[in-house]
Amino acid sequence: MEITTKQLRIQPGRIISQVHNGQEITITYRGKALAKIIPLNIENPKQGFDDELFGIWKDREDLSNVDQYVRNMRKGRSLC
Repeated sequence: MEITTKQLRIQPGRIISQVHNGQEITITYRGKALAKIIPLNIENPKQGFDDELFGIWKDREDLSNVDQYVRNMRKGRSLC
């Protein structure tokens, strides 16, 4: 299905419900395709994401305790 940016602005609820029902929607601007809205796979919401991006720092040992890491970063700050 194709819609214009104006239709997206005026009827977002209708468009979201169509995406929820599994339909892919192409958004056009001045007659040219601009973007696509596609439904996520509910069973696997990470599908389509690059796992390498989200696990970029997974092997860093200094981040095993995030609270302690942030406290150490803030140690040098003084309250003015």
